[in-house]
Amino acid sequence: MLKTIAIIPARGDSKRLPNKNIKMLGGLPLLVRSIKYAMANSNIIDEVYVSTDSINIKEIALQYGAKVVDRPKHLSGDLEPTVSAMKHVLNAIGDVETMVLLQPTNPLRPKKMLEEAFKIFNDNKVQSLFTVSRDHKKLGKIDGKQYKPFNYKIGQRSQDLEPLYYENGLLYITKASLIKEDIIFNEKSIPFIVNHKFAEIDIDTQADFDYAEFVLKNYNEE
Repeated sequence: MLKTIAIIPARGDSKRLPNKNIKMLGGLPLLVRSIKYAMANSNIIDEVYVSTDSINIKEIALQYGAKVVDRPKHLSGDLEPTVSAMKHVLNAIGDVETMVLLQPTNPLRPKKMLEEAFKIFNDNKVQSLFTVSRDHKKLGKIDGKQYKPFNYKIGQRSQDLEPLYYENGLLYITKASLIKEDIIFNEKSIPFIVNHKFAEIDIDTQADFDYAEFVLKNYNEE
């Protein structure tokens, strides 16, 4: 039987925030928040896998009930794309139809997000879905010494901006057939809009981590 699995890629090495994937956030190691989120959606996800090159991360993942695929060093470099870890897991276990990517650096997610996104994914019979959020900033480019507005005209009100969205990293749902082609999502993929404070969190530095702690304390999962 073909399965839907969650994959959590968690390398041991982190330059700007050492050991960030096992750093404690609200009493839990960072990657464990993604493990627990996947397990809370067991009606969708059949198995939870952590891909890692770290013994410490492996031990923690196993302790919290995830399965582990040992990632080789050549797939663990700073410049290695996430899809290579997903493809490695796919090749290691087989019998997978759909992969749900949960990045540990986006540890907080709305409670019903996966359930709602998965329904849209299935109803539309697409190969991939990913989460996006609205960006309300006035953006521009600097050309030489001149500032050139990108998404607005100088003097225009923020509330009148044309809607723009950014990939927030909270969730990706992808058919295994697409992962085999080294693709997580493409121009045919469905964007799933998430307008929640959790979507602003992407942990790469200590400042990002501090902000995550603030959001965890002050916002709920609904």
